[in-house]
Amino acid sequence: MKNRFKIPYTAFKDNQKSFRKELINVFTKTLDSGRYIAGPELDKFEKEFAKYCEVKKATGVANGTCALHLTIKDFNLTSEDEVITAPNSFFSSASSIELGGAKIIFADVNDDLNINPDEIEKRITKRTKMIMPVHLTGRPAKMKRITEIAKKHNLIVLEDAAQSVGAKYFGKKVGSLGDVATFSLHPLKNLHAYGDAGILVSNNEKLVNNLKIRKNHGLSKRDRCEYWSYNCRLDELQAALLRVQLKNLDKQIKKKRKLAQILNEELNEIVNVPFENEGEFHVYQTYVIQSEARDKLKEYLISKGIEAFIHYPVPLHLQPAAKDLNYSANEFPKTMELSSKILSLPLYPSMKEDKLEYLIKTFKKFFK
Repeated sequence: MKNRFKIPYTAFKDNQKSFRKELINVFTKTLDSGRYIAGPELDKFEKEFAKYCEVKKATGVANGTCALHLTIKDFNLTSEDEVITAPNSFFSSASSIELGGAKIIFADVNDDLNINPDEIEKRITKRTKMIMPVHLTGRPAKMKRITEIAKKHNLIVLEDAAQSVGAKYFGKKVGSLGDVATFSLHPLKNLHAYGDAGILVSNNEKLVNNLKIRKNHGLSKRDRCEYWSYNCRLDELQAALLRVQLKNLDKQIKKKRKLAQILNEELNEIVNVPFENEGEFHVYQTYVIQSEARDKLKEYLISKGIEAFIHYPVPLHLQPAAKDLNYSANEFPKTMELSSKILSLPLYPSMKEDKLEYLIKTFKKFFK
């Protein structure tokens, strides 16, 4: 089916063109191997991904939500324990806390869409056990300050790095900045599977070894179950395809960064664009601008064949599922302000010069 948009939000077929043959080869090799669960491809991918993130160990799981949920579950938190996170993320950031047995505590964000460390500190109580910063859109959160706060209050730092593989903060890779980190490998991510997938990483080898058991029914051996748990394994085929993606990841990020920098320069005088702050290496998994005219702009772009989205129009504290948390609409003013301004524009590694020029021209025409 032909895409109705002149510039679609992403272009999977074009993005993978340079390594398509390699994807097909590893697919065939894995298909012929007859080994589809917990095989050598998964083992290699976990080691390669841990090395990429500059940590000791990684374990692949079925998706990013499983990575968050299983990790929180492994810390044995109770309904009396609190986990602080941002209210402007995808649903799984909050749901994983609830499903992991703890209480969700939201803290407001900064203009860069990431959680505000000062707001984190205001929310800490004697019940707080964990901080979960979300590296939203591909931009690292202010981890230096966050880890200082965590150390001061003896708290665990779980990085929700679902959107930010490859991002860096003062030269250190996202995933190596807290106690443990989780990643989504959903098709819209810079490093993605061809379906759902996820992975978690840590320098705490004992923790990762525990999670290897927790993701596999609680089995320490084939016939020994330590506790009732889930089947959240990453399969062998996706691991094989991800290994190809991982080899090409930095090239893909470089292309996206180059395109993002052009957009930043061209659109800067019209709207708020995502320039990097000090110490940040932004991977632009999502290119998000901010505009008072967001809704009309989105409508105009779509009418001109440019696919644009809002990530996310309704903050987590206002979702029906969060009703029992008793947050008011005005509890997080910066989150509310941003939710009315943010707009995600198409940005993908294979975007051609003519499409980029058309996007910029159309954008400027609206504001004229």
